[in-house]
Amino acid sequence: MDYEKLGVFYLGRPYDMAAKENQEGLILYDSKNLTTHGVCVGMTGSGKTGLCIALLEEAAIDGIPAIVIDPKGDMPNLLLTFPELQPEDFRPWINEDDARKKGMTPDDFARNQADLWRKGLATWQQDGERIRRLRQAADFAVYTPGSTAGLPVSILKSFAAPSAAVIEDEEILRDRITSTASSLLGLIKVDADPIRSREHILISTILNEAWRHGRDLSLEGLIHGIQTPPVQQVGVMNLESFFPSKDRFSLALQLNNLLAAPGFSAWLQGESLDIGSLLYTPSGKPRIAVFSIAHLGDAERMFFVSLLLNQILSWTRSQPGTSSLRALVYMDEIFGFFPPVANPPSKAPMLTLLKQARAHGVGILLTTQNPVDLDYKGLSNTGTWLIGRLQTERDKMRVLDGLEGVAASQSSRFDRKGMEQTLAGLGSRVFLMHNVHDDGPSIFQTRWCMSYLRGPMTRNQIKVLMDEKRAATATADSKAQETLQAPPVSAQAATASTASAKPLSSIHDAQAMTASAPTGTPPARTPAAPPMDRKIRLMLPPDIKQFFIPVRGPLGHGETLVYEPRVLANAQIGFSHPKTGIRTVREEILAAPVTAEPLPVNWHKAFKIEFPLTDLKKPPADQAAFMDVPSIAASPRNYDVWARELADWLYRNQSIKIFHSADFKLASEPGESERDFRIRLQQSAREQRDALLDALRKKYATRLATLQDRVRRAEQTVDTRARQAGQQKVQTMISLGSTVLSSILGRKAVSMSTVGRATTAARGAGRYSRDKQSITAAKENLEILRGRLHDLESSIEAEADALATRTDPMTKELETLEVRPFRKNIAVPLIALAWMPYRKSADGFAFPAWE
Repeated sequence: MDYEKLGVFYLGRPYDMAAKENQEGLILYDSKNLTTHGVCVGMTGSGKTGLCIALLEEAAIDGIPAIVIDPKGDMPNLLLTFPELQPEDFRPWINEDDARKKGMTPDDFARNQADLWRKGLATWQQDGERIRRLRQAADFAVYTPGSTAGLPVSILKSFAAPSAAVIEDEEILRDRITSTASSLLGLIKVDADPIRSREHILISTILNEAWRHGRDLSLEGLIHGIQTPPVQQVGVMNLESFFPSKDRFSLALQLNNLLAAPGFSAWLQGESLDIGSLLYTPSGKPRIAVFSIAHLGDAERMFFVSLLLNQILSWTRSQPGTSSLRALVYMDEIFGFFPPVANPPSKAPMLTLLKQARAHGVGILLTTQNPVDLDYKGLSNTGTWLIGRLQTERDKMRVLDGLEGVAASQSSRFDRKGMEQTLAGLGSRVFLMHNVHDDGPSIFQTRWCMSYLRGPMTRNQIKVLMDEKRAATATADSKAQETLQAPPVSAQAATASTASAKPLSSIHDAQAMTASAPTGTPPARTPAAPPMDRKIRLMLPPDIKQFFIPVRGPLGHGETLVYEPRVLANAQIGFSHPKTGIRTVREEILAAPVTAEPLPVNWHKAFKIEFPLTDLKKPPADQAAFMDVPSIAASPRNYDVWARELADWLYRNQSIKIFHSADFKLASEPGESERDFRIRLQQSAREQRDALLDALRKKYATRLATLQDRVRRAEQTVDTRARQAGQQKVQTMISLGSTVLSSILGRKAVSMSTVGRATTAARGAGRYSRDKQSITAAKENLEILRGRLHDLESSIEAEADALATRTDPMTKELETLEVRPFRKNIAVPLIALAWMPYRKSADGFAFPAWE
């Protein structure tokens, strides 16, 4: 099809306002233009939803993922795609009220809808095969926050510390804290002003304190933080004077009631708001993620949309810059979320996305049927405006104001009067597109949607729609949970063996039983002997550095705390690979037991410590006991030996795995999964494809324009000669008729005038014959030029198709490389004695207390 071109969206056909019909040709929208964002405005019945669903369909076909925020319930229609276009496909989803209104049975109405969709698609050069291609190009999912009708969404990660890039940007971090606090307080009906409300200031302070130190928060942690804040002074006032503990408890109680409410549990289960995981499946397939929020109240909607926009903003800022469209964020009906005067929690992140997302290849598309509710100053840099039929003169004036602002920001001319006349004549499914990347506005009729537009969907319908996908997700989560909870086989054997065994002489003796456990897995449960620990630890030379691993959480009933000595090392391992240019340093903290064996410190038995060195403490916890320190660990010289042995062990045992694409000359980052690498390759391929397409268009632009101009002139020549021949034919017929008439009227002799007319008629006939030959030659020349133009266009299409095949990363094989470190790139900057805390139960068993 002519519209199946790389990097363009098929939106419809040009529309003649005077003739009230569409014209030949196609409206193809360059996907890159959406990086400057878009806004779609139109009243109910204008076809706004159909246009935007068509645009999302095109994005899916082009491999561009999207986040779709749906306050009305229309957008799950994107999942109603039926390649076979059979009545039984439509039957479960028809609106039976519509059938009754038309006096039809549901089965007859389903048949009617199937025929309607088949004919509508054919009118716009589409069919079931294109629907099949749409379904294969992307994954489609409906998420229902606060409900289990669709796929549930967990908000727990929304209180996690943002990325380092966000924390370093004061303005972004402040907006993130403000919107999070405002939306959370909105849930408990607290109208919190960021400056005047002490509730807002306190929660913002707690979030700021935690996030600046890289600490995640949960709702439970926030409640505890309100009762016992991490600061004792707010501004220049004492905490108790600013917000007494009694009042803080009342606020904490409100949030606790929210947490304890039966319905709130739905907010805490399901997939987290990880934008990367939402945009792509585990296999790297693009996803159209629809967030249906029609079932939520106003406060809940604002809460969720604000959190989601903040997560999108954090993810966007973590992406590398690009001029191609990486992802699309679409919001169907922006009413109340981006007003011109008020500042709801959703406005700040949305405004920041409109300002900054372009540089990262993330496009924003907003829609509304109420133009007065849009902040046009915030949309002044929006590159594409799609305007349908408007309801009132006031709406038209607001839209014109917005377009005029865009024109002013682009320093371009704006014909307000002409635009006003155009807007007044728009009908259903007819839109004006004002794109700053084009020479001028265009009017078009939208194409037929491949998705079945049955209207808003209820929660029960969404449930039926997502039952299969929800079941598959639940099965995968269950298997993953079983894998996480299952202890290593060796640990299970060690636990079983302790049922009849006596307590061992030391903790690390028991750990020898689990030596086959992988590095990084501390013993899950190990026996400890009471006689071997003491309240006072032995004195060691000052040259030996000592640290205490922090204890996590309070002790249980009947438990005591015991410290065991281990050799702790901080290792820095440098990896480099000249072929791929990979250079990285991995830092690890390892803790190994000290034994009386011939190899007193065996690094094979070490496990990783998963917290930073800054968490290490100098003083031990109160009321703790200590295991004996082996005599060999009391000599400072031995620590240097163990550091060298560790460096040698790391050289022989450490490596990183990377994926390499020879076709794209790209390698994965250390720790980057194959899925994430393939996603990055897709973006790289899209950028490469766009660059090659631009070069291809420039390559043929002059030849194409020249041929098109020659064809146009040849067409004019044929028209001109045909018109002249027609005139000559008429003149000749008149002369011939006059001559014949004179003869018929009975003249006995041929006069000179009669002879003259006959001669003129003969000459006219000759000229007419020559004109016909000239027309034939002009037509032949026109056909030759059209053939050349068709051959050139076919050549361009062939080269474009070849580009698509050549730049498709999913067809390329990846090479797996194992990179080992050079000995000179391994350093051990810290070697010390670390005291590892264990919780010792009354039955003599010990458990790690640092987890």
